[in-house]
Amino acid sequence: MKAPDISTTAAVMTAAAALLCQVVPVTGATKLTAGTAVIDITPPVDYRMSGYFRERLSTGTLNPLNAKAVVLRQGDERAALVFCDIIGLSLDVSSRARRQAAEKTGIPPENILIAATHTHTGPLYFGALRKHFHDVAVAKHGSDPYEKVDYPSELVAKIVKVIAQADAAAKPVRLEAGVADQRGLSFNRRFHMKDGTVRFNPGILNPDIVRVAGPIDPEVGIVLVREANGAGTAAALVNFALHLDTVGGTKYAADYPFYVEQSLRETFGHNFVLFFGTGTCGDINHIDVTKRERLKTDHIGRTLAGTVKAKIPDLKAITEPTLAVRSEIVHAPLQRYGPDKLGWARENIKKVGTRELSFLEQVEAYKILAIEMRGAETIPLEVQVFRLSRDVAVVGLPGEVFVDIGLAIKRASPFQTTLVIELCQDAPGYIPTKKAFAEGSYETVNSRIAPGGGEMVAETTIRLLKTLR
Repeated sequence: MKAPDISTTAAVMTAAAALLCQVVPVTGATKLTAGTAVIDITPPVDYRMSGYFRERLSTGTLNPLNAKAVVLRQGDERAALVFCDIIGLSLDVSSRARRQAAEKTGIPPENILIAATHTHTGPLYFGALRKHFHDVAVAKHGSDPYEKVDYPSELVAKIVKVIAQADAAAKPVRLEAGVADQRGLSFNRRFHMKDGTVRFNPGILNPDIVRVAGPIDPEVGIVLVREANGAGTAAALVNFALHLDTVGGTKYAADYPFYVEQSLRETFGHNFVLFFGTGTCGDINHIDVTKRERLKTDHIGRTLAGTVKAKIPDLKAITEPTLAVRSEIVHAPLQRYGPDKLGWARENIKKVGTRELSFLEQVEAYKILAIEMRGAETIPLEVQVFRLSRDVAVVGLPGEVFVDIGLAIKRASPFQTTLVIELCQDAPGYIPTKKAFAEGSYETVNSRIAPGGGEMVAETTIRLLKTLR
């Protein structure tokens, strides 16, 4: 996909000029401090699990789900990045958490990034499917036996707490950054078929596959956080574009990043913290359709950790950090449906998880009701850009973003190292390209935005990156 052109309309140019005037670089002489913290966000057993179009109740825990925060300070600039082992964030949860954390720590809400790793073995606590299952349970039992706790409110409280703990733990640090190359773990899951269609996950060794419909992003972005006194490595931010859907079953699990962290701890010690920022992988998974054997979760994690370890000697020290944050809201048009289609969706959501309705029709019914819950004609998609130095930037985007969009942002970025993280602040479904919308298949059926919304996000991101550079 060609990198989107930056708009030259007067309004956009005026806005860009205004943002440029607001940027006051922090001198490299000002010390950078960072603090990290981790908190358990695992729900109770029997809570609903997310990830699939059927009701699934948890039966235990393979490994804990955590929220991990890093707070950065330099001069008057402060920022926080939080990574949660859940499938996505509701806008309600992220908004409440950012507002309360700002009140507690003084970090501006717009300088707080809250990301979901997108594990498919975490809780289902918001959205149209959760509402459907909840309503059915209440109608049957008088109350919902699977929601014995107010998980959204508990999640907000824990995110606020972990940010405050990280803020209190801030001390001088040194950063190193770079990009490694990882092949053999990620695969584009969309394929052109002999019948002229494009299908996602068409099956192992399917003879009707003609060719893959898109690329992958093999880059592994790495930002290493070392203690300034030379005592050791405290943490690392690792960014890789691969869906977290490798576990399955009914036990809570953080998916392959758990094994990345465990492997890195063998090198850096038990207190080392991994911040895993999921890359733009809306159309990327771990299935190689040319082979019968599927990659296992622990193999993916340990292989990725090995790639990170091998790159560490070549990482470049950030000798002059210049922390700055900018954000902007993209008001992307939502898809629109009339009363007849809405009535169809309300009736057919009852068939989700059954064989009475095709899979894509189940997805469409769910999607239409998810759009209705938004209650607007546009959807606010917040773009965040964090500058760590003149060579390193971190981008936060909402939704499950197609890899082409992430690649376009990286190609156009003026920063030598650009980490692009998806599913930040909100989970508005898939963010495909115009090309993908024309091709169709699952991801576009499950998208809320109208075609062109993804390109709007990319254009805004690139403009912010160029402004900060």
